[in-house]
Amino acid sequence: GTPAVPCLFPPAVRGSEGLYMVNGPPSFTESTAFQRDSGKNCKAVAFSKDGSLFAWCNGQKVNVVNITRAELLHSFDLPKTVCLEFSPKNNVLATWQAYTTAKDGTAGVPNLQLHDLRTGKCLKSFIQKKMQNWCPCWADDESICARNVNNEVHFFENNNFNTIANKLHLQKVSDFVLSPGAQPTKVAVYVPGSKGAPSFVRLYQYPNFGGPQSALANKSFFKADKVTMLWNKKATAVLVVASTEVDKSGASYYGEQTLHYVAASGESAVVQLPKSGPIYDVAWSPNSVEFCAVYGFMPAKATVFNLKCDPVFDFGTGPRNAAYYSPQGHVLVLAGFGNLRGQMEVWDVRSYRLLSKPVAADSTYFAWCPDGEHMVTATCAPRLRVGNGYKVWHCTGRVLHAHEVPGEQEVWQVCWQPFPDGVFPERSYLQYQTAPTAPQESPLPTLSLPLWGFNHFVICILQHEDEPPQNMKPQLGGGDKPVSKTALKNQRKHEAKKAAKQEAKADAHQGPAQVKPPQSAQQNTVPAMTTGDPELDKKIKNLKKKLKAIEQLKEQAAAGKQLEKNQVEKIQKEAALLKELEDLELGV
Repeated sequence: GTPAVPCLFPPAVRGSEGLYMVNGPPSFTESTAFQRDSGKNCKAVAFSKDGSLFAWCNGQKVNVVNITRAELLHSFDLPKTVCLEFSPKNNVLATWQAYTTAKDGTAGVPNLQLHDLRTGKCLKSFIQKKMQNWCPCWADDESICARNVNNEVHFFENNNFNTIANKLHLQKVSDFVLSPGAQPTKVAVYVPGSKGAPSFVRLYQYPNFGGPQSALANKSFFKADKVTMLWNKKATAVLVVASTEVDKSGASYYGEQTLHYVAASGESAVVQLPKSGPIYDVAWSPNSVEFCAVYGFMPAKATVFNLKCDPVFDFGTGPRNAAYYSPQGHVLVLAGFGNLRGQMEVWDVRSYRLLSKPVAADSTYFAWCPDGEHMVTATCAPRLRVGNGYKVWHCTGRVLHAHEVPGEQEVWQVCWQPFPDGVFPERSYLQYQTAPTAPQESPLPTLSLPLWGFNHFVICILQHEDEPPQNMKPQLGGGDKPVSKTALKNQRKHEAKKAAKQEAKADAHQGPAQVKPPQSAQQNTVPAMTTGDPELDKKIKNLKKKLKAIEQLKEQAAAGKQLEKNQVEKIQKEAALLKELEDLELGV
């Protein structure tokens, strides 16, 4: 049956008010299982993978508590710890302090410690200079632990860190990822190209590292200064996002990215993305047979692909740069955070139905709750120093709890308590249709629009400038029931109407899209951008021109360009211009 939901999964909150935990829905009161640490110097926190243990450094000590029993297990005298991590089965706690050399230039003391959580003793200390990839990586059963040392990967077995059981030595391994799940463990390694030779990613099965012939798969490519490698949950394939620091064509300040698929069976492919521009995010579905990519110049496209790298469903275009599957894989959130306005689209991926479209402005963080029904968004310092706080949402778009700290306070981190897989079964869509009631109103603005002309006008824009969602599955022989053309048409109309209210604002913000519709599409339809009043059209056009210029200035600023005083003043006028545009378009 369904677990008793009240007061499970508390989020931990770290900030200038100290460190505390909050009970999960429906109560949201401060948890008594964890005694608040009011120190102002809490640098790091970590939950164990199963959520039973919690560790934090308060600037004096690293403390480890058992949350279920509310008891202190260990206290380590490591006041300068800035990173913490538990091994998957809670046998080891890894801590990292910034590396420092002695004044006379001699080597510093080891700064990466591995502690036995049963005895509290230090198992091993290493020198680990960089914070990036500081933590050793364990297989899920802890039979193997690996770390990157001087372009080699060193493997230890059964948490015996005094003997290196195996080494993977290639030209210069700069990154590696162990596969999740049961044995045998697979290893994906990345070797950057040099002197005209391509970069490559290779997959091995531990411990068979005897030269290129022993590799399970190999994918080489040019144009890669760095890569991100993502294993799927079943460890059958890896997605590789290869990035260059700069785009030689000057088209994007994100650099250039390509997406590659590498299967443990040896197959590999370049994933063909139908829109050019940056790849903002890639996420595997927990079912391991599909993945979602968010890509292309704004408004960005989002597409779900299968293991043949064929598109299965296309979400059309929108203001988004991130994708998050729920832990059970049945719901997908597409969101636009950072320099976008925090719009979220919550999709049921079984039926590809849009469940809700909430807006979480100024969010710097998003996470699914382990139950796959609740989400948290947060505005944290140092990324944003104003309006710090967090919100807990139901996936139907309702805010269930909002906490904002006073102006002089800051929130630095919010994280859910994890739970083992399988504790929370997948909920069907029917259970989502009615969100629990809450004192807060839905964050979606409801516009009462008696102007049919406006509705029609927005739908025209959507058809011309924005791509609506569409099912990409071939209709023959598929397991899914084919959708009739009329049903699809009605569904699109319905989605377009639903999206219209939000998208109108987004369109105004984005300026006209670059893609021009073919001539044939323009005949026999209402011109997309006319209100019937030439004077009004002219004003709207000018405002969009100004907003487009502001958008370009913001991009230049984001790329590090120093702006002139008058350019900064232009950017400051954006909100007023958007308001003016909205009023004109709504006929206010």
